[in-house]
Amino acid sequence: MTLAHRLFAGSALIVVVFVALLVLLSGVRLNHELRALETQRLAREARLVAAMWAGAPDAEAFATTAGTTLGHRVTLIDSTGRVVGDSRFDLAGLEHLENHATRPEVVEARRSGMGSALRTSPSRGDEELYVAVRAGARTARVSMSTRELSDVTASAQRDVLISGAVGLVVALLLSLAFARRVSRPIVELRDVARALAQGDLTRRPALAAAGEVGDLGNAVHRMAEQLAARMMALQHEEGVLAAVIESLHEGIVAVDADRRVVRLNRSARELLRLDRALPFAADLLPRNSGLRDALTAALGGHAGEREEIVVDGRILALTARPLGSGGAVLALFDLTETRRLESVRRDFVANASHELKTPLTVIGGYAETLVTDELPAEQRVQFVQTIRANAERMRRIVDDLLDLSRIESGGWTPHAVSVDVAALAADVLATAAAAALARGLRLTTAIDPDARTVRADPTALRQVLTNLVDNAVRYTPPDGTVTVFTETAPTGSWLAVRDSGIGIAPEHLPRIFERFYRVDRGRSRDEGGTGLGLAIVRHLAEAHGGRVEIQSEIGSGTVVRAFFPASPVTTL
Repeated sequence: MTLAHRLFAGSALIVVVFVALLVLLSGVRLNHELRALETQRLAREARLVAAMWAGAPDAEAFATTAGTTLGHRVTLIDSTGRVVGDSRFDLAGLEHLENHATRPEVVEARRSGMGSALRTSPSRGDEELYVAVRAGARTARVSMSTRELSDVTASAQRDVLISGAVGLVVALLLSLAFARRVSRPIVELRDVARALAQGDLTRRPALAAAGEVGDLGNAVHRMAEQLAARMMALQHEEGVLAAVIESLHEGIVAVDADRRVVRLNRSARELLRLDRALPFAADLLPRNSGLRDALTAALGGHAGEREEIVVDGRILALTARPLGSGGAVLALFDLTETRRLESVRRDFVANASHELKTPLTVIGGYAETLVTDELPAEQRVQFVQTIRANAERMRRIVDDLLDLSRIESGGWTPHAVSVDVAALAADVLATAAAAALARGLRLTTAIDPDARTVRADPTALRQVLTNLVDNAVRYTPPDGTVTVFTETAPTGSWLAVRDSGIGIAPEHLPRIFERFYRVDRGRSRDEGGTGLGLAIVRHLAEAHGGRVEIQSEIGSGTVVRAFFPASPVTTL
């Protein structure tokens, strides 16, 4: 029920009760006043009858005449209480009337001069008002039925009731108008407050009322203005905070006191492989004991030390901190690449040291022998040639390392042009012909007519093809074949080298393009390889926006492909 309806119902109830009380009280009061007036009038009439009775010889006839004249019942009572005259009864009827000496009005009249009583008449059965006056030793009594008084009272009550009904209708109309006038601004304030509570900060009260309601409207208006300003400031700060959190490379996970994940930035989703909509239960986080223990401790109010955990093969640095509200926040930082680079650095230092140590040891040993020992000229020439070969091997290692460093550091940018692959392949195979002939290998080409040219840096493409051909020649047994071929692709061309060599075991293929990685270290060193050729091929292809692939089976040879896009994109 609305406020207007409650005000209207309350007003209506008050008016109805007031009208009912007015009708009731007016009837009682009017009846009392009418009885008092009638008692006085009947007393005057009884005194008149008493005065005139003294000269009347026939009491019965006098009572009848007086009753007819006055319009009321007249009763004459002698000193013994016997009725000697009554305007309502004839002489025969008087004989059956009771003695009236004990009637209350008669007793009171004989004692004080006048008495009255209200009771039901034994002769008629209705209520009558009796007034008796003492006339010497006798008593004159006048009575009337109260039905007349009741009719007057009922008529008056009807008039009051009709007036009250009219007044009730008018009052209800006025109360309805008043209720609407009072409730309208309050309802408007309620709607504005409810809209503000629901987040609609554009609502404002439009009322212009006087008094307390107007003051309340102004207060709500000011509150809405302040709330909107503070909400805008909070939204701005929230936006800045969200942008900062989303831009962090660290993963941020916020958990409330009910163990629900309520905030998760993009980095955390990627690190933990989560794609659920917020919020969700913290039990749905990855099942890692270190992560669960750190979260439980933080929710218990204990800040944990930084630790490293492994989730889905990623090495993550985890820091857990409790929140004042009873929740916790987890910070995750991906150390996988850092640890990989540290491992690469360690491996590179170890491999480079190992690769350089061997020729340096050889050079130092042979040089010391040449200095301290007297050797035949033929043996001295052999020692010098060995020193020269190891120095040349060291030079190649250093040159390859410098090439890798220049490519990886961005100091070299490819300048792509259309290169004739057939001419380039012929030139590279001619350079490797002597080594191939010594091993009894056959060098061939299979250039796709649709891929006769490749968009690449000529020097880089020559280096790629030279490294691939050198590797194929080095690891292909006698009577084998090395083939340079090209293939077309929707977005570029493949330059590839196929050999019928010994092949590579599957477990070595994922790492074959790493620096200094060799399947057979002893044989590679004997063949004169540096272990950097395929790494250089991969970096040069990626510098053009391409990639490398390798396919190999033990005893079935190897195919190494380098893809060069038709529109090279520098990735350095």
